[in-house]
Amino acid sequence: MAVIALVVVVLSLEPVVATVGGLLQIAFFLAVAFFLFLLWRERRGDLEAWSEWNRRLFYAAIVLAVVDIGLAIGLGFPSGVGAFAFLVVLAACIYVVVRVWRLEHRY
Repeated sequence: MAVIALVVVVLSLEPVVATVGGLLQIAFFLAVAFFLFLLWRERRGDLEAWSEWNRRLFYAAIVLAVVDIGLAIGLGFPSGVGAFAFLVVLAACIYVVVRVWRLEHRY
């Protein structure tokens, strides 16, 4: 690690490292979105059997969570009140997803 840091400093590659870091953040976000897409594609038959209201609520919570995480990655993780709002929105989305899932899986 020290050798890599030394090479970056000696060759003045800080902008390159920043660019690669930004690209890795975008790639991570796209990987998470692709994983969620694969999960949805596998289970969409189960979701189509749900009531219209619960299905829309479930999808809205997933989309809001993805947008929330995307904004945190794209704009930089917030601090203070912004971090609190980020966590509240994410927690609310998780609560809605779990609640709707449990409502539709009562036997």
